[in-house]
Amino acid sequence: MPLAEDRTIEMRAMARHLFEHSLSEANIDRAFGRHVSCEHSTLRVCEDLYELSSYSRVVVVSIGKAAQKMVDALEGRAGSRFQGIIVSSVAPASQTRGFRYFRGGHPTPTAESIHAAEAMLKSVEALDESSLVVFLLSGGGSSMVEKPIDEDISLDDLTATYRALVLSGAPIGEINAIRKHLSAIKGGRLARAASPARQVSLLVSDVPDSHPDALASGPTMPDSTSVEDCYRIAKQYALIEHLPASVRELFERHALEETPKSGDPSFHRSRWWTILSNRSLLAAAKTEAERAGFRTEVDNSCDDWDYREAAAYLVGRLARLREQSAPVCLISGGEVTVKVTGEGIGGRNQQFALECAENIAHRNVTVLSAGTDGIDGNSPAAGAIVDGTTLARAKDRGLVAQTHLDGFNAYPFFHALGDDITTGATANNLRDLRILLAY
Repeated sequence: MPLAEDRTIEMRAMARHLFEHSLSEANIDRAFGRHVSCEHSTLRVCEDLYELSSYSRVVVVSIGKAAQKMVDALEGRAGSRFQGIIVSSVAPASQTRGFRYFRGGHPTPTAESIHAAEAMLKSVEALDESSLVVFLLSGGGSSMVEKPIDEDISLDDLTATYRALVLSGAPIGEINAIRKHLSAIKGGRLARAASPARQVSLLVSDVPDSHPDALASGPTMPDSTSVEDCYRIAKQYALIEHLPASVRELFERHALEETPKSGDPSFHRSRWWTILSNRSLLAAAKTEAERAGFRTEVDNSCDDWDYREAAAYLVGRLARLREQSAPVCLISGGEVTVKVTGEGIGGRNQQFALECAENIAHRNVTVLSAGTDGIDGNSPAAGAIVDGTTLARAKDRGLVAQTHLDGFNAYPFFHALGDDITTGATANNLRDLRILLAY
C-alpha cells in the first residue's frame, strides 16, 4: 500500500499522544491517591495501617529521580509531619521543611552520592524498635546514593566500575546484582542498618515487575542475587578487564561479601509495596489506543533483549497483527540493551528506533520508543519516532542512517529531522515504552 502523507502525519501524532497520555495517567500523585491515605494519625499504605502517634520517631528516606515528588505526594495525604532525607540528581524547585537534601550523581556516583549514603546510614542506625522508617524508592537511586563496601575502592574506581557496567550491554538486573555486592547500602544493607525499626518501602519502579529488589539496587529488600551471580555476569560480559584494580581484585579472589537474603532478621519488621511500575504505563497506553479504535496487543517478551533482535521481533509481530486487522497497535514495555562501542550521542530508545527505520521503510508503520524519565542515554531526548518515510527524508538532508547507527550517534540524526522525543526530566521513571502502529 503506498504511503499517504496525511495518514502518516496522523499516525505520528497518535504515537506521540499515546506516549504523553500514558505519562500523564501513570503519575505518582494518582498512585499515592490510590494506595496511601491518613486519617487522624493512622497512615494507610496499601493493606497496612501504621499508628504514627505510637512511634517514638518517624523518619522518611526518599531516593531516586522521583524522590521529591514522592515526598510531596506522601505529605499531600498525611500532612507535613515528617522529617528525613531526600536524595535526587536534580535540585528541587523548593525544599520540604524537615528534610535534609543531597544531590547525588547520575548515571555515575559523585562525592555527594557518598555523603548521602553516609548520612542515611547514620540516620537509620540511630533508630530503635519503637521507630518507623518510610522508604520511598524510585529509579536512578543506584548511583545517587552509594558507599563502597571496601574502603580501598575510591570514588574514581567506583565511577569507572559504574561506567563499565552501563556500557557492558548487560540488562539492568544483572548490572544491579554487581552494584549490590560492592555497596555498603544496597542489596538490603540499608534495611539491616535500620533494624530493628519497623520499615515500609513504597516503590515507583523502573525495573521488571518480577524483580522489585533491583530497584535502586534494592537497599531495603532481601537480595535475590548472589555473589556467584556476580562472578558469572562478570565472565559473561567480559567485565573483569574493564574494572579498576581495586574492584578487579575482589572478583579475581572471589572475595565479594554476600548480601542479606529473605529470612534475615533485618527484614522481620519490613514491608514493601510497588505502587507504580511499567505495568501501570502499559495499561494506560492500551486503554487509550483501544479507545482510539486500534486493535491493541501488549508484548513484553523482548524485555532485556539486544535492540536489534527486539526491533526485528516487534516489527515482525506488528506485521502479523496487521494481516489480521487494521489499524493495529503493538505496545511493548521494559528496556532493550545496547553494548555501546562508539562515542556518539544517543541512547537505547533512539538506537532501537533507528534500527526499526530500515525495517519499516516505505511501509505504513510508525514506531515510537522513549524513556519515561525523559532521559535517553547521554542525549537530551527521551527517545525518537520513525515511520515509513524516515529514511527518504533523511536522504534528502544528506543523513546516512547506517552511519549514525554504527556510531551510536542517533540523536543528531533524529534532531535534524525533528523526530526526537524531548520532554525534559519528568521526575518519574517507569522504564521505557515502545509503541508500534500500522494501518
